[in-house]
Amino acid sequence: MEVENEQTDIINTTTEVDNLSDTPFSGDEENVGPDEIKVEINGNWIPVTSINEAKINARAKRRLRKNSSRDSGRGDSVSDTGEALKSGVVVPTSPKGKYLDRRSRSGKGRGLPKKGGAGGKGVWGTPGQVYDLEEVDIKDPNYDDDQDNCVYETVVLPLDEKACEKTLTPIIQEYFEHGDTNEVAEMLKDLNLGEMKCSVPVLAVSLALEGKASHREMTSKLLADLCGTVISKHDVEKSFDRLLKDLPELVLDTPRAPQLVGQFIARSVGDGILCNTYIDGYKGTVDCVQARAALDRATVLLSMNKGGKRIDNVWGSGGGQQSVKHLVKEIDMLLKEYLLSGDVSEAERCLQELEVPHFHHELVYEAVVMVLESTGETNFKMMLSLLKSLWRSAVITTDQMKRGYERVYHEIPDINLDVPHSYSVLERFVEECFSAGIISKPLRDLCPSRGRKRFVSEGDGGRLKSESY
Repeated sequence: MEVENEQTDIINTTTEVDNLSDTPFSGDEENVGPDEIKVEINGNWIPVTSINEAKINARAKRRLRKNSSRDSGRGDSVSDTGEALKSGVVVPTSPKGKYLDRRSRSGKGRGLPKKGGAGGKGVWGTPGQVYDLEEVDIKDPNYDDDQDNCVYETVVLPLDEKACEKTLTPIIQEYFEHGDTNEVAEMLKDLNLGEMKCSVPVLAVSLALEGKASHREMTSKLLADLCGTVISKHDVEKSFDRLLKDLPELVLDTPRAPQLVGQFIARSVGDGILCNTYIDGYKGTVDCVQARAALDRATVLLSMNKGGKRIDNVWGSGGGQQSVKHLVKEIDMLLKEYLLSGDVSEAERCLQELEVPHFHHELVYEAVVMVLESTGETNFKMMLSLLKSLWRSAVITTDQMKRGYERVYHEIPDINLDVPHSYSVLERFVEECFSAGIISKPLRDLCPSRGRKRFVSEGDGGRLKSESY
């Protein structure tokens, strides 16, 4: 009976070990005496105590993993023992992206990035790090003796025709704004023009034909400064040869292209960038009508200057570059030529070429004064027609017209000293201008009038007559 009871106890003990629950053991179960019980597993006798310890450790790890995943997912609302925490108590949670954490996992270090931030992918080193020159390995199978004496230079490909026009056009247009020839020369030196050097004068002149007189003057100065540094005299000759051939196409956009190209040729000869025999080489060999007109224009201009003297006034000086004295002289010549020719359109063109819209009041003033100083009706009607045309074409603005008449009103007492009856002539001219719509009614009312009483005759008995002059 005792043997049977011992066997029954062993079987019960084994069953209890296999059916361990998640509840922890009591103190009696953990403290096993010296005669510890062994269980046969796979032919090996293992103490029951070791099995119990292994299961306890596994159960503790499962509980820890369960609590960690639960805490990181819902905000740490449960403690490690499964009990709810009180409100207001914050329990540290495990980081969600622990694999992205760059801190040391061994618990060492100060949390700084590796290698001072210079050890990441694609990083060449810390900021400010200077690398030494890499020495050439003589034992390298790709080593070449010529590498030691090799000099590396930046190679700029030569420009073709399309690229040249696309590159040079903004440079020249910008030059028309700042007028610095040195800047243009520096920019052209950085380009590999190659055989396209003759395209620089061609493109500059073509753009100047569509611009103002000041642009043409600036273009002539640019060609004179570039010759000898960027382009040669031979390039200038080739460029004018191309311009003479392209005149039939240039006339479509600029009807005055033959005359303007002729002036460019004459100015270039005067500046010394074209030889004096350039025009003579075309005698009897030109079939194009436009080219012949351009060469004739250049010949006439050069014949007016003895010995091919520099032609400084072929384009005039545009805009603010002119002095007031020079502008007054130009406007006076313009009005005198108009009185001789009677061509209103030519007078209008000459006025616009002066490029001084802020000084058009001078033309109004000079025109009215010429009317006051004239004795016949011809000048009266011609000046009235000129002012009417300039007013309708908006060449002279309302402000400039008003300033011109106000200047005459202010100086009419001094003018009357030299020109008798100037008051009466001015009143009549102002009235005609108002009827034509050139001036407004308030400006007409500002016209001064001079009243003077005189005797009708010596024997009129003191009878007086009022008359305005």
